[in-house]
Amino acid sequence: MIEYKRFFKILLVLSLSIGEINFINLKDNSYIYTQNKTIYENEDNNKKQEESTKQNKGSNLRQDEKQNKDDDKNKGVNNNQNIQAEDGNKKNKDMNKSQDISKEYEVYLKDLFDFRNKALMDQNEEILKGLYNTDIKFGLWAYEHEIKKMQYLKNWSDKQGVVFDEIDAKVKVNKMREREENLYGIICTVCTKYKYYYKNQPEMKNEFQIGTQHYLHVKVKDDKYVIRKEWYSDPFADSLNLEHINSQEIKSYILAQNQIQLDLSDRQKKAIDYAHKYCGAATNVSDRIYLINPNYKDFNGDGGDCANFASQIMFESGTFSKNPTWNYENGSATKAWVNAQGFKNYLIYSGRGYYLGKGSYEEVYKQAYKLRPGDIVGYEKNGRITHVSTVTGLDSKGYPLVTCHNTDRLLVPWDLGWSDKSIRFHLIKVNY
Repeated sequence: MIEYKRFFKILLVLSLSIGEINFINLKDNSYIYTQNKTIYENEDNNKKQEESTKQNKGSNLRQDEKQNKDDDKNKGVNNNQNIQAEDGNKKNKDMNKSQDISKEYEVYLKDLFDFRNKALMDQNEEILKGLYNTDIKFGLWAYEHEIKKMQYLKNWSDKQGVVFDEIDAKVKVNKMREREENLYGIICTVCTKYKYYYKNQPEMKNEFQIGTQHYLHVKVKDDKYVIRKEWYSDPFADSLNLEHINSQEIKSYILAQNQIQLDLSDRQKKAIDYAHKYCGAATNVSDRIYLINPNYKDFNGDGGDCANFASQIMFESGTFSKNPTWNYENGSATKAWVNAQGFKNYLIYSGRGYYLGKGSYEEVYKQAYKLRPGDIVGYEKNGRITHVSTVTGLDSKGYPLVTCHNTDRLLVPWDLGWSDKSIRFHLIKVNY
């Protein structure tokens, strides 16, 4: 997953740096896109106001910096700690700020994603194909990717014995520009909620959320949106070449399970609350579509943030103390804190955790029912742990649900998106 995430981030950096793309920051340039895509005639006045605003901001910033220095000196606060927190603060503000863009346009994008999600849920390839321009290679590739995703969701739901009955998207446009008439380049954050029930338990509803970052080209034609290009951090990327597993035996076992009543300690509850609040684009805060803790650095740009987030959850529960081996301070972290393989090794060799099971899905899915909130699932590819998730709940059949960064997940079934036969799972009980 880290490799795919890194490719996606490199692609975005290149896209934003090449003069051909030159995305417009919607707030700074006060461009308002309406349904007929007209631009307000007072653009020049807006630019003058921007220059004045920037000068005022510069003056205010210098005053704020002076005040901050005085406050730090008086209060004895370590200024480096404040500097390290800026990364998270800036990212939260950028993702959640009110931008000068037509809300109607975001509604149209939401409709587009919802329409696609319904096609995926209904296994309707014809409707799905109508959303893409398959006459060009990028549009065709994007469409073919969604077909694989559609098949994977069907395979997984058959194995699990579940029915998806609703997939709903919440969209936040971050940057966009009109590349040519009626063709828009867009970077957006999408929080998608999946609802499902077990076939022998239709009255019990379950749901989870997945947050993704998308870069796409959308063509507006006859009041319809057609996707010509799309890249995003797909949470199912490691399963799109799924080989069928012996699903009937597994499904029978899963459907025979019952709901489990949790008896959690206060520290486990604290860990869960923290994880659900700060899980990035999948965050469980109603008025936000993106939220991370600004007191921690986001290590996505350094290869991945999953272990960093899992370490945060453990530390913020109040159960575990930092030490020279497992530590984060002022934007720097030890390998045991921030590296997935190092984090797994530390849990096992420090005695803070122990194995419940290790192996392929068929070998460990029964042991997984012993997982409880606060426990860890590690995902091994090519002999190394490349991702870790924290268990933060159980569904109506007692199936463990995980929350993590890379890609951001909230209460997602622990194996969803990791069903390739080459992947091995490490189920770790944490000693809360």
